[in-house]
Amino acid sequence: MKMSATGVSRGEWIFHGEFDRTVAYLTDQKKILGFNPFCYKVEETEIENVYKWHFRVTDPQNNPFDVLFFVEQTDELLVELPDHIDCTDPDELTDEMIRLYTIGRKVNWKHHPAPENVEDPANYLFEGKAFAEMYLHPITGNRTKVKFDLRIDVRFLVYPAFRILPIQVVRKMINTGISLIMQTATNRMFHCISKDFGDRVIKA
Repeated sequence: MKMSATGVSRGEWIFHGEFDRTVAYLTDQKKILGFNPFCYKVEETEIENVYKWHFRVTDPQNNPFDVLFFVEQTDELLVELPDHIDCTDPDELTDEMIRLYTIGRKVNWKHHPAPENVEDPANYLFEGKAFAEMYLHPITGNRTKVKFDLRIDVRFLVYPAFRILPIQVVRKMINTGISLIMQTATNRMFHCISKDFGDRVIKA
């Protein structure tokens, strides 16, 4: 029997790094996901700004459990205009206005449909969907504040031993377990990243 599950992780960090450098670092998916203990590989695809993530964990029966994600990355400037400037159309913003009033950047990860069927349950291979928002804001002291919020959805096979339990109970157990694993992995990933900036986690 297949079941869908959802896991979430989030946190806030301060990096002792100049804003543009921090943005460049944290938008490099291959680099930052290389610190995730469950990420086996990140590859560019033929589709612009779409990446293929290959995650691998071990299930309770010691089988390798592989999940593939196709993720599109986009980003946008966060601009906050003072009250005396009336501008409702982003296309009307001048380069000078953007330079003066940019307060940060938002990076989005969202699921992109797989170019072909990637699931092979008999060989423990499944497709997942990933969605994330990462907000970056420059703060005093040449530092950058980062807020990260990630959600993944994945379908997988439920072992017979779990089928004796009500489906709502099994789903809650699995969602909780996945979120705990994800949060631990996210904390470790950002902790490793922070070493390149000489930082510490301020909130997770």
